[in-house]
Order: sequence, then C-alpha cells, then structure tokens
Amino acid sequence: MDVDVRFVGPDDKPVIASLMQLYLHDSSEFEPLELSTHGLFDFPWLDSYFSALGREAYLVTVGGRPAGFALVRNDVPGDEGAWNLAEFFIVRGYRGKGVAAQAVRMVLARHPGRWTLSWLVANTPAARFWPRLVDAVAVGPVVRAEGRPPDVPAPTVRVRFRFEN
Repeated sequence: MDVDVRFVGPDDKPVIASLMQLYLHDSSEFEPLELSTHGLFDFPWLDSYFSALGREAYLVTVGGRPAGFALVRNDVPGDEGAWNLAEFFIVRGYRGKGVAAQAVRMVLARHPGRWTLSWLVANTPAARFWPRLVDAVAVGPVVRAEGRPPDVPAPTVRVRFRFEN
C-alpha cells in the first residue's frame, strides 16, 4: 500500500477534526466519552497541535486519501526531551493491513530519540498492537508502567523507548 505521513498545518485542521470524530467514537467503547448537544465529541486540545510549540499534527494517507492521523508532543511534564505519541488513529478499513505500523515508523523517524506512548488497558486491539510494534522498533530497553494517571478516566499502560532511523 502507498502509505504516506505528512506534517500538516492549520489548513488541514478540518480533515484532522473529521478523523478525530471517528477516533473518539472508537475510543468511546473503552472510556466514558459523551457527545455534545451538537452530536459531536469534544477534543479541546486539537487547536494546540496547530499552534503550540512542541506539538505537531500528521495526516496519514493511503493512495493520497486520508486514512488516519498522529498527534505528537514533546511538552509532557516529567518526560522532558522525549516525544510523546499522544493520539494515533487509522480508519477501520486500513487496520490489519500494515498501514498503522508503517505510519508509526514514519512518525517516529521525524524525531529520532526518546519516545513515550500510552494505551488504555481495556482497549484490547491496542494492547495487542502497541507492545509488538514498540518491541520491533525500540533500540535498547522498553520501560513499561501501568496505572491510572490523574487526568485519564481509565487504567493505562505507558511505555518509554528509544527509536533511531
């Protein structure tokens, strides 16, 4: 498949916002997310990925058409100097076809070095995908921690690792 990942700016925010609705819909199976009175899920941090230093948005495409996104940041308290794959989504039609693994590698390659990412324990597909992928791309040890961060409504697994091109 012709997978590409490109850094996007404010002009592409509507595409990411549309994909975000699909992502949050999927996520509502694993965490308590509610629709607004307008029938939309709220993601109050989206604007920051188009305006704040240390935050970046990437559009994942397959054959030139939107297939998902990645939101990354390097401003996570306690992880100074590390990039965090804060949100990652691939539409259902491309799952299980290698698109996600290829896209993640492309995103990580943008910032070689220390990375962190987390997933919800209840999200069984994520709990299968992320450990295998991280083990495949990590250079050196992978540090894994389970818990429930204060700002997250459900238990998570968090990993820290290094990625080099």
